[in-house]
Amino acid sequence: MAKLTDILKSDITKGVAIGLGVAAAGLLLTPALRPVTRGAMKGGILLFEKGREWMAEASESLEDLVAEVRAELAEQRFAEEAVVEEAGDIEDAMEVAAATAEEAQG
Repeated sequence: MAKLTDILKSDITKGVAIGLGVAAAGLLLTPALRPVTRGAMKGGILLFEKGREWMAEASESLEDLVAEVRAELAEQRFAEEAVVEEAGDIEDAMEVAAATAEEAQG
C-alpha cells in the first residue's frame, strides 16, 4: 500500500488537494466576504455610471465644437463667395464705365 508521503508527491494529488482547500476556504469565507464583495461591486457600478456621464458630456462638448467649426467654415465660404461676386460686379461696372467713356469720347 502507498504511503501518504508518496501520494502527496504526485502533482495530480497536490493539485486536487489545493483545489479542495481553496473550495473549502471559499465556502467558509463567503459569508464574511459578502459585504466586502457587495461594496466593491457597488463602487464598480457607480464608477461605471460616472464614466458614462463623463463620456456623454465629453461627446456633447465635442459635437458642439464640431458644429461651431462647421458654422465658421460656412461663414468663411459665404464671405469668400461674396467677395468673388463683388469683384465680378466691380469688373462689370468697370467695363460699363469704360464703354460709357468710349461712347462719350467717340
